[in-house]
Amino acid sequence: MIKEAIQYIVGLGNKDVVDVNLQTYATDKLHLIEAPTPDVLEVHSLSGLVDYLDSHFDGDDPIMIHIKSPTEVTAYSSVNQDYNRNKWITAQAMLPSFRFDNWYDTENFNIKLQSCFVKNDDRDVMLKVVGNITEDQVKTVSDDGVSQAVVAKVGVAAVGNVEVPNPVALAPYRTFVEVVQPESNFIFRMQSGPKCALFEADGGAWKHKAIENIRNYLTDSLQTEIGAGRITIIA
Repeated sequence: MIKEAIQYIVGLGNKDVVDVNLQTYATDKLHLIEAPTPDVLEVHSLSGLVDYLDSHFDGDDPIMIHIKSPTEVTAYSSVNQDYNRNKWITAQAMLPSFRFDNWYDTENFNIKLQSCFVKNDDRDVMLKVVGNITEDQVKTVSDDGVSQAVVAKVGVAAVGNVEVPNPVALAPYRTFVEVVQPESNFIFRMQSGPKCALFEADGGAWKHKAIENIRNYLTDSLQTEIGAGRITIIA
């Protein structure tokens, strides 16, 4: 129905409609009228992306994989005769939520440390500090601008000053789970409430490491296709 309408309209100007490579053109200047564009597949893992590309489900055409960010990877077709590319598939990482530069009460902060960060030594030290802070406000604090000391339980019944580690090296879940989560430095601060917050302190360097980890994973997983010249990876 749509095609017949197009043919009628262009016929008013003495133009013909032709099909070339499954695309519809008007013959006056070989003007493209109707370009079929398939829906982009969406997955949430790098393994899903690799499985699709290994399957050759949509053919054996050359593919370019673009690592756009630590959370997004897209596979494109080569440029067609109209200088356009098609997106074949996009992988979007599904990540837990943690708000940096925001204050959490100690209970929620404790939960977030365990659910949103990879276990390492600094995370475990922070859990001990946060989990043992007294309910009193953090007011007996020694603070030199870098490290803090807060009142916390240091024994079964005793309380004492405990130094808050700073900076801390942590590995939040910030990229696809198939690759190693980059570790970077954070400023850990506390205030009355008591409340806790983490502030990023690596200038975004972790993003470059995450992209490198994704590239290494894809290169290892798709080495046969890359060796055959079918797949190219850019970042």
